[in-house]
Amino acid sequence: MSGGRRRPRQRVMSEINVTPMVDVMLVLLIIFMVSAPLLTVGVPIDLPQSQAKTIDQDKEPLTLSVNDKGKVFLQNDEIGIDDLMVKLKAIAETRGGNETRIYVRGDKNVNYGAVMAVMGRLSGAGFSKVALVTEYETDTKAK
Repeated sequence: MSGGRRRPRQRVMSEINVTPMVDVMLVLLIIFMVSAPLLTVGVPIDLPQSQAKTIDQDKEPLTLSVNDKGKVFLQNDEIGIDDLMVKLKAIAETRGGNETRIYVRGDKNVNYGAVMAVMGRLSGAGFSKVALVTEYETDTKAK
């Protein structure tokens, strides 16, 4: 060997640098926060218009939707009209009674009898607080 000095070996780094991981996690958090509201897609209903004011509510409302073909949806899940009363009674037990307000959304082209059948099931399940959902009327002239 030559008479030169040896270079000392570098010591192995035993610490983990978490800064890049935190950066990636923050970016992912922002992406999910922005995209989460876009993922909640409801049942497409063409609501009638009204001049009534909106109702403020703290928790997620319980909604029943009837589309233009007469199909019934509880939240976003399709449910048969015959299974509706059983499901509503189960919801009443878990939510603490029949005092929960239920919002009924009906397409403006739906058969009136289909909406009345849903409201009859609501009454049969013991729910008395029912609200009909409409869109705010933008044109005040009668059509």
